[in-house]
Amino acid sequence: MKHYSYDEWLQYVKNEINEKTREEIESHLYTCDQCLEDYLQAVSANESSLPTLSNVSNFTDLVMAEVTKQKDVVSNTISNLNTVSKVPSVPDTKRDERKSNQKKPFYQQAAFHYLLAAAATILLMFTGAFQSLATYANSVESQQVQEKKPSVTEGVINKTFAWMDSLEKKEANKK
Repeated sequence: MKHYSYDEWLQYVKNEINEKTREEIESHLYTCDQCLEDYLQAVSANESSLPTLSNVSNFTDLVMAEVTKQKDVVSNTISNLNTVSKVPSVPDTKRDERKSNQKKPFYQQAAFHYLLAAAATILLMFTGAFQSLATYANSVESQQVQEKKPSVTEGVINKTFAWMDSLEKKEANKK
């Protein structure tokens, strides 16, 4: 990574470099903390050559007036675009009321959707689709039950109990 010298940062602050170099320096400034410190030092050193504001509140008022002018220009441009494209800038409440009073087509109403769902359910019941699903679920469940094998621990415990039972029988026979 190429770092820029303090003198290069002074030239940057004084705006004494060409546009291409300026872009390179600015992109480097975003990624390098060491150069950022050099830049801040250059700004501090060059601070005395910057013009001083005699009336800060007057300057603020001028900036705010310019912002207001720009805001008015933008809003005028938007209103002109709206009239050209015939987009209403103020909502037309009468138009909205007429739209809400219009009847929706039957296929967009909730009752139609419920009726369609009920018809599909009845059709599936009469064709036996639900019955075949239940039969399939039972067969899968019974296969899982049949394939269940005892674990190794259960086998060891069973053999231990069997061995202990045989020992008890031998002791009983000896007596």
